[in-house]
Amino acid sequence: MALDEKKRAYGNDLLLASAMVAAGIVMSGVALMQLSTHSPQVAQATPPLQSSPPSQDNKVPAESKPGGERPTTPAPEPARPDPQAQKEGAKAALPPAPAEKMAPPITEK
Repeated sequence: MALDEKKRAYGNDLLLASAMVAAGIVMSGVALMQLSTHSPQVAQATPPLQSSPPSQDNKVPAESKPGGERPTTPAPEPARPDPQAQKEGAKAALPPAPAEKMAPPITEK
């Protein structure tokens, strides 16, 4: 008797699985038919990117040297204004670092 119940349960599971697969195929077909009939065009979310015009500056990147520091062209700007600008009232771009984040200078070996 237990063997008959297992066969029946297996048959029921197989029937349910095949019904679910068939329903999924039907839903996919309906969705594809609606997609093809209602909107033949696909909307673009963002406009295409436009390239910037080439710059007229004659800034040539610095040549790289093996084992050397990484060159930067143009040189990075400091976060603090020069003393003359500070006298004229310019404020620093960044606040001063907290004391716990200040480290002693690195000594060369």
